[in-house]
Amino acid sequence: MAKNRETISQDEKHKIQDAEIRETLSHIEHKILVMSGKGGVGKSTVAAYLAVILAGKGLKIGLMDVDLHGPSIPRLLGLKGSVQPSFHAEKAKPIQFFPNLQVISIESLMGENKDLATIWRGPIKIGVIRQFISDMEWPPLDYLIIDSPPGTGDEPLTVAQTVPDAEALIVTTPQEISLADVRKSIHFCRQVNMKILGIVENMSGMLCPHCGKEIDLFGARGGELLALKESLAFLGKLPLDPEVVRQGDAGRVNGLGSDRSPFTRAFNAMADKVIASTQETSDRRVFPERKDGESGLEVSKTSEANKIIFAVPLAEGKLCSHFGHCEQFALVETESGKIKGKMMHNPPPHEPGVLPKWLHELGAHVIIAGGMGSRAQQLFVENGIKVITGAPMDPPEALVSQYLAGILVTGGNVCDH
Repeated sequence: MAKNRETISQDEKHKIQDAEIRETLSHIEHKILVMSGKGGVGKSTVAAYLAVILAGKGLKIGLMDVDLHGPSIPRLLGLKGSVQPSFHAEKAKPIQFFPNLQVISIESLMGENKDLATIWRGPIKIGVIRQFISDMEWPPLDYLIIDSPPGTGDEPLTVAQTVPDAEALIVTTPQEISLADVRKSIHFCRQVNMKILGIVENMSGMLCPHCGKEIDLFGARGGELLALKESLAFLGKLPLDPEVVRQGDAGRVNGLGSDRSPFTRAFNAMADKVIASTQETSDRRVFPERKDGESGLEVSKTSEANKIIFAVPLAEGKLCSHFGHCEQFALVETESGKIKGKMMHNPPPHEPGVLPKWLHELGAHVIIAGGMGSRAQQLFVENGIKVITGAPMDPPEALVSQYLAGILVTGGNVCDH
């Protein structure tokens, strides 16, 4: 068996892992990546407590901690760093925290000494996170909450590429030093085509324990005003509550079921907005406007406008790794999330700007490609065509079906010009 594994090429291993990831994610309705541009804003607290409160509302929840350098979920939930999955048929099963809440942390890969620093370079991080996601065996879930490390580096990028239908919940504190990094997170999400669920303003004021007056320790309304400026949903303000800090340090979450504290009331209201927002958008797809490609057009599954045409460059019947060198283009027409037909077209000679304009004239809304240079991507957007890069070399119908189901797993853009 070991010898057979050694003979498998790296590309074949990658394809096998891609298939495992698609299978893993196929029965999870909503994936939420909790992220922040800056550390210390309470991102892990928001991720952990959101999972607990959603589970308390009767939903089936998974909580995944992929913070390689500072995993906090086990301590916040009182698992004391001992999140050890069980194994079945070479798959890992998360730990059962509540009857309808399962938890796994990447800390379980770190060995017995949880205080050792993790000193890994980018390629190792990417491989670990992909394997971590592919090797998990989740039951059918309403939500998978993913706690990502701060910043816009390898970890959130890998999650964005590995879980292409994840939505970002961005956590900030009100002060400008945090908001400056959050603006980078917003730009990151837009660059990788990740939908932003909304912004949460954490540590937003504190009630004085003596007079009851609200004290704005870190400023006021910073996250709310940023959401307004960026045309994003503002999910709520979470006050700084010393009791929540003490409960978190002790790993106790039982108090979150009570509406006695301002924090719990605010958090429950925020969780309700998350549910409403994800349910509202679950039957919608987002595509660029056909005029100038600068804004998104929401197309309801019940709308006549939801006749989406996908362009896929092909070589020998499968996706061509570089769209400009393909033999043919498949134009796959879909309606209400289902494939209605496919037309094959021979492309014109490859010259700068020709293919985007040609595909636009054929009515394409989306191009699914392997590799594409930044200038070509810009030209497609200018022609009102959404660009998906890093797709696997599968037949066009398979790629479109995966995309419509929200399980298309994309890797790196293999083109750098």
